[in-house]
Amino acid sequence: MLLSPLLAATVPTLTIDRLYEEPTLSGTPPRSLKVAPDGQRVTFLRAREDDQNALDLWEYHVPSAQTRLLVDAKALTGGAAEVLSDEEKARRERLRIAGVSGIVDYHFSDDGQKLLFPLAGSLYVYKLGAPADAAVTELTRASDGFATDPKFSPKGGFVSFVRDRALYVVPVAGGEARRISPEATATVSYGMAEFVAQEEMNRLTGYWWAKDDSAIAYARVDEAPVAIERRFEIYADRTEVIEQRYPAAGKANALVELYVVGLDGDEAVKVDLGDNSDIYLTRVNWADNNTLLVQRQSRDQRTLDLLKVNVSDGSASVLLTETSDTWVNLHDDLHVLPDGKSFVWSSEREGYAHLELRGMDGALIRPLTRGPWVVDRLLAVDAKRRRVYFSANAGEVRDAHVFVTSLDTKAPGSVRRLTAVDGWYDATFSRDARVFVASFSTPNVPPQVRLYDAEGKSLAELYANEVKEGHPYHPFEKAHRPPEYGELEAEDGQTLHYRLIKPLDFDASKKYPVVVRVYGGPHVQYVQRRWDERWGLFDQVLAQRGFIVFSLDNRGSARRGVAFESPIFRRMGGVEVDDQMVGVRWLAAQGYVDPKRIGVFGWSYGGYMTLMMLAKHSDQIAAGVSVAPVSDWLLYDTHYTERYMDHPAQHPEAYRAASVLSHTAGLRSPLFLIHGMADDNVLFTHSTMLMADLQNRGTAFDLMTYPGGKHGLAGTPTRKHVFNAIVAWFERRLK
Repeated sequence: MLLSPLLAATVPTLTIDRLYEEPTLSGTPPRSLKVAPDGQRVTFLRAREDDQNALDLWEYHVPSAQTRLLVDAKALTGGAAEVLSDEEKARRERLRIAGVSGIVDYHFSDDGQKLLFPLAGSLYVYKLGAPADAAVTELTRASDGFATDPKFSPKGGFVSFVRDRALYVVPVAGGEARRISPEATATVSYGMAEFVAQEEMNRLTGYWWAKDDSAIAYARVDEAPVAIERRFEIYADRTEVIEQRYPAAGKANALVELYVVGLDGDEAVKVDLGDNSDIYLTRVNWADNNTLLVQRQSRDQRTLDLLKVNVSDGSASVLLTETSDTWVNLHDDLHVLPDGKSFVWSSEREGYAHLELRGMDGALIRPLTRGPWVVDRLLAVDAKRRRVYFSANAGEVRDAHVFVTSLDTKAPGSVRRLTAVDGWYDATFSRDARVFVASFSTPNVPPQVRLYDAEGKSLAELYANEVKEGHPYHPFEKAHRPPEYGELEAEDGQTLHYRLIKPLDFDASKKYPVVVRVYGGPHVQYVQRRWDERWGLFDQVLAQRGFIVFSLDNRGSARRGVAFESPIFRRMGGVEVDDQMVGVRWLAAQGYVDPKRIGVFGWSYGGYMTLMMLAKHSDQIAAGVSVAPVSDWLLYDTHYTERYMDHPAQHPEAYRAASVLSHTAGLRSPLFLIHGMADDNVLFTHSTMLMADLQNRGTAFDLMTYPGGKHGLAGTPTRKHVFNAIVAWFERRLK
């Protein structure tokens, strides 16, 4: 719907300040949704009405259709401010929840009768069905040591956790916590995921329980070989010198070993991961109480072995091997069937991520899915009814839906979609795969949550979130600009998807400035048909301020298959920029665009893309905002960088070509550079090197740094400031 100029002038519009004020504009949709093992309740975390960053634990009770608060985090702690350990701060930064407080994680016991959650370093158990005044038990105290990464043992007799970088267990019935790994040293930890595992492999734990509570497999991480990066974290009132063991591209990684220890006190058994220690331990699963399935990835990431390990002596054999000419993507889709005779696996062997059924000898039994689309993740397996449920983008690459197929399928290219309405579904199944809960949204509909049966029939509405009178977004609904979608063609003929949002008072006879909001890096897809509270509402602010907002998924982006992702191999900053410029040239040709007022904005990899686009194409891009950018890939970590760029010693020219610092002579358009001064992901050094280079060249640029700011620049005041600064800068430069 287009509004007349008169009506547009009277419609309330969004501001940056309002994006970060209470109540949240998207409502308070449940997050971390989980279905109890017995399917009788759905639990979730929800933000407080008075603080969108403080989370409490809730449940929807299916039989009674009642929603109730289980644990008020603020009341439980007496309102005391959280003091986090360094390990927990780093963990939350890796999870991108650094600005969140309260209950940020929780776990069901195997019988579904208890919930385990950490809060302010202590561990608590909530007994479902118990009287409110007797439901919560404090299992460990922060004063005895900060507990992270807690888990129920599968049979529910114990809780495990990491304290002081070592592994502990404590009986659920109560008693003293017992350390079951060796004591940590200055460089050696036990039961923890190393930096690159957390940051790049999506492996946030370092230990795994046997199914019968008899043993735990744990990682031993020795960071001694990793070079110390001595950096400064500059805060408003102090400067801290941090000696961080940061594995930069081409340099040594931590040494990771795997052990299995019984709870009976026997000596731990070392798992044979092979003679080459320069590998990655990417995934660990228990097949049965005597067998581990371990995924071992080569340093160059072009080989992934699935190992079958006998835990009694640690001996291992290779079940299957995935190889690639570029890199092998990791996944969490391994599922051993209850009979122990076969397992579900995911492979990109045919060019797209698809599921297959394999025997316990690793041999392929049959493919389960097939086609020019991507399985995002395995959701559930119902062995009794021989069904496999998964999330995928079959039929529409911009959507995510729930699909089902048979374990016995003879037509892997034919799968059944269970979710009916076009858009984006994030689903979680019960353990028996009889029901699932899903959050659904579109670009114009904020998240709504429903419970479904295994056929996709709606059973209950957990959170309607209708934008009507009383909803926080209702006053701004008339100003909401629906996105338009389209397709362009890359130089190799592949299809590029774009999203365009026109201004509130759009008039096709006028010419408008454009902000190209870019990410461009791998494992991310920007052009999706879903509600995006952070970036989507920021786009709305820009559109309501008179900008056209444009995003395009270049080659290298996610959810399009190997042929679409792999062109960036040893060419980062090349094909992505070429594809973005296809979009820029298309914009410049539209009659309603002023080709001399096209700007670009990106964060992290998007910040890198902004710099590369300005450096290579300042003649076509008027201005750019770059936040927390990579400037030289030699400064970034091993697992991410070498996956796409290979080893720098073997390909120095590729690294030189991918470095922003090799192209800054061409950076002539105005630049606004922004970086947190305590960033431990894209180190502040990336920007200081760029600053020095530009200054030496006599190139003017604008700069904003944030004392104490990490990579995400979390915190309401900081978020308000940085986004207000970005909008104001574009208004000065492009209007």
